[in-house]
Amino acid sequence: MTNTLQLIFQLENDKALTLSVAAPKENVTDAEVAAVMQTIVEQNVFKRDDASIVAKKAARLVNRTVKEFNVM
Repeated sequence: MTNTLQLIFQLENDKALTLSVAAPKENVTDAEVAAVMQTIVEQNVFKRDDASIVAKKAARLVNRTVKEFNVM
C-alpha cells in the first residue's frame, strides 16, 4: 500500500494548488498538517500561474494499493 498526503491550498485567483507528499510519517496529526500548511501559506514560496497561495483549503491522506503482475 502506498500513502500520499495531499495538501490543498486556495490561490488568489480562486483556483487550487495541491502539493503531494509521498510516504508521510505514520500517525501524522491534524495539528501537524495544519501547522505545516500554515507555514507554507506564510512563506509564500509556491505559485501557480503567477497566483500566490492565500489559504489552506483541505488535506487528505490517500491510500493506494498497487498489484504488479509478472508478465515475462
